[in-house]
Amino acid sequence: MSDPQRQSKPVIAVVFGGRSSEHVISCATAGSVLQAIDSDAYDVVPVGIATDGRWVLPDADPEKLRIVSATELPSVPGDATPVALTPGDGAARLTSSPAGEPPQLLGNVDVVFPLLHGPWGEDGTLQGMLEMSGVRYVGAGVLASAISMDKAYMKVVLTGAGLPTMPSVVVTAREWKADEAGARAKVAELGYPVFVKPARAGSSMGISKVHDASELEAAIIEAQQHDPKVLVEAFAEGAREIECGVLGRLDGGADTSVPAEIKIGGDHEFYDFAAKYLPEESTQLDVPADLPDAIVARVQELSVGVFEAMGCEGLARVDFFLMPDGSLVVNEINTMPGFTPTSMYPRMWAASGVSYPELVERLIALALARDTGLR
Repeated sequence: MSDPQRQSKPVIAVVFGGRSSEHVISCATAGSVLQAIDSDAYDVVPVGIATDGRWVLPDADPEKLRIVSATELPSVPGDATPVALTPGDGAARLTSSPAGEPPQLLGNVDVVFPLLHGPWGEDGTLQGMLEMSGVRYVGAGVLASAISMDKAYMKVVLTGAGLPTMPSVVVTAREWKADEAGARAKVAELGYPVFVKPARAGSSMGISKVHDASELEAAIIEAQQHDPKVLVEAFAEGAREIECGVLGRLDGGADTSVPAEIKIGGDHEFYDFAAKYLPEESTQLDVPADLPDAIVARVQELSVGVFEAMGCEGLARVDFFLMPDGSLVVNEINTMPGFTPTSMYPRMWAASGVSYPELVERLIALALARDTGLR
């Protein structure tokens, strides 16, 4: 990083890793983004968050951040040089603390690119820290991040805005322990099969398709490994899975990408972790999706509606179920969608005429232009 007294280019801190079960996905996303940022225009410093929460200066070789196989997964080493981001005079300061040496000021950070997925990063926690530090950052603010991360509250907001979602119920850890029979009864009202998922996780972590009541307990326990709050959702019978990218504009509006479709292959019953991220899997991603013009327009219209209802900024990926009768139901919104080579968000924008480097540049430009106070 350059001398803080002689900085001539904006400094972008790419923050990745984190404490959530999506640590691996965050690392893979960071590898791709680090390769795409224009080093002639920006000074880039990678900042890793280890699984125990320590902030460090990691080896950011993109090759070491790739997901190679189910047994070769990237991570942030907790024993790397510690760093801290602290408020400064109009900018956040990045300081390192090498072992046995006094702290060293690395420079002022103009924009943080937070590539964290899941709790303790994508859920408004990091965004709140950055707001208090007065540093600009890419993506949604505190409230939009928190509500979008919690699928149960996401549904409350979207329903209030008149946007359609699948029927669901919440099962808390306390409820499952104190009144399992009652929890089972309300799940049964949805009708089997159902999907059981952590309320505040992503990347298909901890999700199970439950075919009947005998499978419910194991699915609840699996979801609770990621979040004690569990969402049980009705199965969208015969639906097609459609996604759409939303990208903010400097004038405050938002653009939408062409929609894409996920077609699950192999032995997968749904879009699980392996189908998403492991290269040998046979999932088909159709970009753009083969849809009538009227459906494309409706997907794009609803995507902006979801983006605005949640109060998002910068970017989001909105996922839908296209029902057999032609209606669209919102599945979820991701305020920091993956940027891995197989991720849908950059692929949809590439198909819409926005290349990967252009996409990253536009997100940084949006962050540089935003206010650091209430917006």
